[in-house]
Amino acid sequence: MLLPMTGHAASRIKDIVNIEGVRDNQLIGYGIVVGLNGTGDTVRNSPMLKQSLESMMERMGVNIRDANLNTKNAAVVMVTASLPPFVAAGSKIDVTVSAAGDAKSLLGGTLLITPLLGADGEVYAVAQGTVQTGSVSAGGASGSSITKGVPTAGRIASGANIEREIAFDFNAQPIIRLTLKNPDFTTSKRIADTINKAQPGTAYADNPTIVAVRAPPGSNMMNFIASIENLPVTVDTPAKVIIDEVNGVIVIGDNVRISRVAIAQGNLTISVNERPFASQPGAFSQGQTAVLPDSQVSVEEEKGKKLYDLKETASLSDVVNGLNALGVSPRDMISILQTIKASGALQADIEVM
Repeated sequence: MLLPMTGHAASRIKDIVNIEGVRDNQLIGYGIVVGLNGTGDTVRNSPMLKQSLESMMERMGVNIRDANLNTKNAAVVMVTASLPPFVAAGSKIDVTVSAAGDAKSLLGGTLLITPLLGADGEVYAVAQGTVQTGSVSAGGASGSSITKGVPTAGRIASGANIEREIAFDFNAQPIIRLTLKNPDFTTSKRIADTINKAQPGTAYADNPTIVAVRAPPGSNMMNFIASIENLPVTVDTPAKVIIDEVNGVIVIGDNVRISRVAIAQGNLTISVNERPFASQPGAFSQGQTAVLPDSQVSVEEEKGKKLYDLKETASLSDVVNGLNALGVSPRDMISILQTIKASGALQADIEVM
């Protein structure tokens, strides 16, 4: 059954826009996890591990370049993290550790000190710690095994220390742009009008995506943004129907309208029954018993389906009530909505996922 959702609820400005300059930055690093219980990379199949171990041990004064390495307790990994905005040096962030070789599991391993680089090649954080995968993996001598979760990827909570801050003087910006998460002309203008009502002459809608704001005299940008981000704004959305054909899910927007249309929907069922029978030869005929096919095909069309008059709607509740009156399954409803759209009676866009 389709259920109507209440529309026109006001949202805070901070929930519907992104603020220019306030964003995460992605970090990446390459490291080694040690202490694995025989579930690490195979040195013979992972030249990355061999070279990494040799380089690391040489920096510690140990030469193993001519040694025959045959350990399975280490694995090469890629380490990723998100650097939050305005984070200070010395703060800690979580990191994600993912196997880069043929390791079977990273459970219980320890990530050795790993520099994390930004897109500019500079080191912004250093990670180290015990990897927690949250998975279960077990196997028997016969080769049977069971795995729950992904044992080759895990996280280290507060596993990286911030070493470098990203310089961004927020208060020095004369103008900050608010970027709508869902661009819309009406919503953009409403945001500017709401801000100007609270702080006259400080905002203007540049386009459906951007609302530019300027701090009023006597106030810095930090205090100004804090004073407007909780202001309520009614978000406007285009008329749209979202269809997930795989799972049979239909989402209808509040502004969807349907013109008056008549609909008839019926089911056609084709049944094929196979009932093979044995053919027995006569006595002394020297024949052989054979199994012969016997197919019965029937076609059944559901009766009693009449045209249903779907009246012109003025609200989402009218749309939902009219479609529910058809009494069909969600998958049939998908076909009906697409057919109504093809007839020109559905005043909305259909987006199929």
